[in-house]
Amino acid sequence: MNAAHLKTLFSPKTIAVIGASRSAGSVGYSLLKNLIDGGYKGIVYPVNPKYDSINGVKTYPDISSIGEKVDMAIIAVPASKVPMVLEACAKAGVPSSTIVTAGFKEAGAEGVQLTAKIQEIIHTYGLTVLGPNCLGFIRPPVDLNASFLRKNAKAGGIAFISQSGALGSAVLDWAVKENVGFSAFVSIGDMVDIGYHDLIDYFGNDPATSSILIYMESLTEARKFMSAARGFARTKPIIILKVGKSLEGARAARSHTGSLTGNDQVFDAAFKRVGVLRVKSIRELFDCAKTLAMQKRPGNNRLAIVTNAGGPGVIATDRLIDLGGKLADLQDQSVQYLNEKLPAVWSHENPVDVLGDADVLRYRHGVSVCLNDPFVDGVLVILTPQAVTDAAGVAREIVDVAKTNSKTILAAWMGDGDVEDGRRILEDGNIPAYERPEEAVKAFMNMYAYGSNLQLLNETPATTPHAFSPKTEMNRKIITDALKNGRYVLTEPEAKKFLTNYEIPVPRGYLAVNADDAVAKADSLGYPVVMKIVSADIVHKIDVGGVLTNLANSIAVRHAFESIIHSVSSHLPRAKIDGVYVEEMIQKKYELIIGSNKDPIFGPVIIFGMGGVAVEVFKDTNFGLPPLNMALAQRLIEGTKIYQLLKGFRGSSAVDISAIQFLLYKFAYMVCDFPQIKELDINPFVVDETGGIVLDAKVILDEKNNNPDGLRYSHLVISPYPSEYEKHVTTNTGQTVFLRPIRPEDEIMEAEMFTTFSSETQRFRFFGPIKDITHEMLIRYTQIDYDREIAIIAELSEGGKKRMLGVVRVISDAYNEMAEFAIVIGDPWQKQGLGGKMMEHMLDICRKRHVKKLYAYTLPDNSGMLHLFKKFGFTIKHDEDLYRVDLKLGD
Repeated sequence: MNAAHLKTLFSPKTIAVIGASRSAGSVGYSLLKNLIDGGYKGIVYPVNPKYDSINGVKTYPDISSIGEKVDMAIIAVPASKVPMVLEACAKAGVPSSTIVTAGFKEAGAEGVQLTAKIQEIIHTYGLTVLGPNCLGFIRPPVDLNASFLRKNAKAGGIAFISQSGALGSAVLDWAVKENVGFSAFVSIGDMVDIGYHDLIDYFGNDPATSSILIYMESLTEARKFMSAARGFARTKPIIILKVGKSLEGARAARSHTGSLTGNDQVFDAAFKRVGVLRVKSIRELFDCAKTLAMQKRPGNNRLAIVTNAGGPGVIATDRLIDLGGKLADLQDQSVQYLNEKLPAVWSHENPVDVLGDADVLRYRHGVSVCLNDPFVDGVLVILTPQAVTDAAGVAREIVDVAKTNSKTILAAWMGDGDVEDGRRILEDGNIPAYERPEEAVKAFMNMYAYGSNLQLLNETPATTPHAFSPKTEMNRKIITDALKNGRYVLTEPEAKKFLTNYEIPVPRGYLAVNADDAVAKADSLGYPVVMKIVSADIVHKIDVGGVLTNLANSIAVRHAFESIIHSVSSHLPRAKIDGVYVEEMIQKKYELIIGSNKDPIFGPVIIFGMGGVAVEVFKDTNFGLPPLNMALAQRLIEGTKIYQLLKGFRGSSAVDISAIQFLLYKFAYMVCDFPQIKELDINPFVVDETGGIVLDAKVILDEKNNNPDGLRYSHLVISPYPSEYEKHVTTNTGQTVFLRPIRPEDEIMEAEMFTTFSSETQRFRFFGPIKDITHEMLIRYTQIDYDREIAIIAELSEGGKKRMLGVVRVISDAYNEMAEFAIVIGDPWQKQGLGGKMMEHMLDICRKRHVKKLYAYTLPDNSGMLHLFKKFGFTIKHDEDLYRVDLKLGD
């Protein structure tokens, strides 16, 4: 994919329509007609060997005979001819194409072969291709309708991307009726080349686009999608209607974790992680875009309802509670004010019923007091048309009230003709107006959910409680030994050792090979004990009588050994039995499950929730994607019902939540470090106010990924902290400085570094003074996507305190073609050779990451930076008031 080619695709100056036709109703006819009738100002070249001209426009027999530069080809020929036509376009120098033809992946074995041919041509010639099997696209800002849709789209701020052509057509019909405008309307088709991530990157940078809406059926390139979505979710809402709940991801697996994790739940977790809002209907998709464009997001989920009819207020309240919202409790001053301004029979609580004969002033009192109440995050105004109702007048009053308040406000003007003018007045005043209160409540809660997702993106995680030093090589050996023996299930002693190597607590225990051995081991542990069968052929030990608990003495242990062996042999006579595991018996108040299952799209998924034997009955679980930090681990815990018990409930003692967070942090890194893990199941992890410990663990290896030396993080969709970029260097003054990638937890340390910048250093780095060091600014610098951006800090430890001396940063485009370079060092550590060492280290990293070209801007009087740029081979050119420097690293 070439970023420049996307520009030629969506803003071409010349277009060839290959397969253009005179036959009304044909695809080739509709494409040509839409281009011409849509007002496209570029040049259109019809291509079809059957005609000399079409509707008076000269027509060419093939692409090569045009003889002029063509930016984009629209290909509408039979599927069997598409590879030949696409290659001809490539040889004629056409960089981008839209293939509307169907008959590829969806058409069986022959179609799959044609798809492979297209992909080979794309790769060979470096083309950019939309489709095949798509409707084309519409770009209203440039009057370009490169589709065979029956209607054109109105200009607006929404970029709509649809995987389904038929649904896209229906949506356009609906949008025209509802007066919804678009910056782009793209039918993406089979995605042989251009995927969601490419379009998010393009429209995320498009000034005409204010929000990105996606209808998604399936997803490939999940890691690239996650990276692109995270990159733009903070600045432009990305709203997705994901359909097709996959059975593949939800099928039962061999562990509890596998049976609990469904593909659709993983999509939810992935979307939340990158700040994307998921909706459940086309109506919601556009309602959310409209509401987010018109109104400020609510800070919380407490809604006040002002209505002139009790019934709709109750309906709105029920919907709010169903969706997890809260009915705001009005403060006493607000109620007192309303007592003075409203009739005595008003509702005296939220919902605020201003009664059926409410006039404009009564509505104003109700809405204004709710907007000013500190316990209210948003207000829903409901109007039902009654004999004395002035729907338009009330609307004007609400618009006027809203001008002096920044809280979220929505409206439900119920009915048709009688309230239509009122809805128009509200929306002209940037207040979203709905026909039904349920729709307005859903929009409010979607806005809150979107804000919560962004809050998670912007949250500064707490530092980890103490140093974490996993024994990675020892775990690698455990996996290697199992695979050499043809085993894909670790025994319980192996699984417990696997966890211990990552500092996850397990009970003391020993393997016993006979009854006498079991008694000796139990005597050394102390009573009571638990005993479990040890066999790589048995995953669920309880089902075959392989577990006995609360064994109080040697007689019970001897009997238990014989009973377990007999029961297991009866149930599974072919199972290879290694012995019986004798373990200290531990009982605590709460049982939790902590697990990981490998999703076919998103890779490893972390699961947390209520554990024990009834885990699949209650399914009180929450899902997340690795890696985790302490903040993400906390959100994972908070998303379960059992969290209310863990933090202390009705006088019971709270457990150590931070210890569970840290355990999840370590567990996630274990999953990151070993792509060979298919399923990892800790159930139960028992915990109380004195601590927690693992009672049972299962580790199942992936038969499709059993190479211990494979790419370290290729199985993840979110790049973890790249420890391979850590390095120690020595300054000219002899100080040892640690160079390492930045972490989200470094926010406080970076803020302290900013205080060491003189006004000159600020001017050199930021081209002006820094007025305020804000949280929003710091999270932009510390919470980065390691796939697209690398920031290396220089860290010095002095007197037990760590300090950030400087940072060098490279931000790459989505395709590693260009990357912007920047470096800054605090004044106390300048002129010590540190800048050169940091720059050298970053250039090495860029070469390893295959960045093709670096560029930067610097002030003409920044002699220190100019010296460094010259030293490392950058070319320097004067660019207005700045110097631009460039360095080519590869082709």
